[in-house]
Amino acid sequence: MNRRDVILGATALAGCAAMSQPSSQSRPIVIAHRGASAYRPEHTLAAYQLAIEQGADFIEPDLVMTKDGVLVCRHENEIAQTTNVAEHPEFADRRKTKTVDGVEALGWWVEDFTLAELKTLRCRERIPQLRPDNTQYNDQFEIPTFAEALALAQRRSKGIYPELKHPTFLREQGVDPVPAFIAAVREGGGQSAADIMYVQCFEIGAIRTLAQMSSIRWQCVQLVSADGSPWDARDQNATSMFTDDGLRRIAEYARGIGPEKSLVIARDASNNLAQPTGLVDRAHAANLLVHPWTFRPENYFLPNALRVGATAAPETQRLHGNLDAELRAFYAAGVDGVFSDDPAAAVAARSA
Repeated sequence: MNRRDVILGATALAGCAAMSQPSSQSRPIVIAHRGASAYRPEHTLAAYQLAIEQGADFIEPDLVMTKDGVLVCRHENEIAQTTNVAEHPEFADRRKTKTVDGVEALGWWVEDFTLAELKTLRCRERIPQLRPDNTQYNDQFEIPTFAEALALAQRRSKGIYPELKHPTFLREQGVDPVPAFIAAVREGGGQSAADIMYVQCFEIGAIRTLAQMSSIRWQCVQLVSADGSPWDARDQNATSMFTDDGLRRIAEYARGIGPEKSLVIARDASNNLAQPTGLVDRAHAANLLVHPWTFRPENYFLPNALRVGATAAPETQRLHGNLDAELRAFYAAGVDGVFSDDPAAAVAARSA
């Protein structure tokens, strides 16, 4: 999860406890990053369902917005990589170049489609070169709405951890995701829906707006990348936001932080895990939870010492390495939860 790539029932009591107290003694929650996306195309109901079966406490949908004001689950509002839209000749004239948060891209954009049009598309694996097995599920699943993902979490007594993507850009495009999000949560149960939810964003304004509401109590999480700034506060970055004063300012409107994992345990010059940075302890001192991202099983994403096989060979980049060891290091550092593409691995490491 970087800027471009960037509970109900007894089974969820641990997640609810983590919502209540930032403490290294609380049982860390496992957040299924876009679902069980190491095993199914991301942001499909199938990926969310598998994540639940693997024991995740929360499923995580990224939310973008249709032309007719419906929140749907896509990692980005550009959908050429994650759907078969390019094979639909009726949408050929929708292809255009846009600049989102300073990044220019050519493609098809969710905000240019109605929900009915999007539902004619089918989802595809985003990184087939690393996850070729997932391509067997290409073109099987439609794009889910946030309401559908929320209903799934509620049916299965799990939490949901939505991310509001690019709210400033979308407002400039004529659609505002924040009021639509509030309306969807109200329709999905209001406070009872919010009680099984964290809501996250890289931007500050959107979650500040939610935090200031009096009718619904939100558990907000401020996402922070190692490099880059909130699009609506470009004078800030991880260095300024994660000073002691910066953490206290975040605690005025957020329940926790979602840092890129290198901000919790950095990597050394050999691309291996170094010592914890101390961020967890300082965040806890500011009464903030810490949920780092993203833990993925493939060699490509792991520290060198945790990779398997002849790692210099390109075809070995997709092999699953020792994710367990990486997860254990972060659990030992006291994090309150992890975002993982492989929820089963995160659950197993937590149990160990």
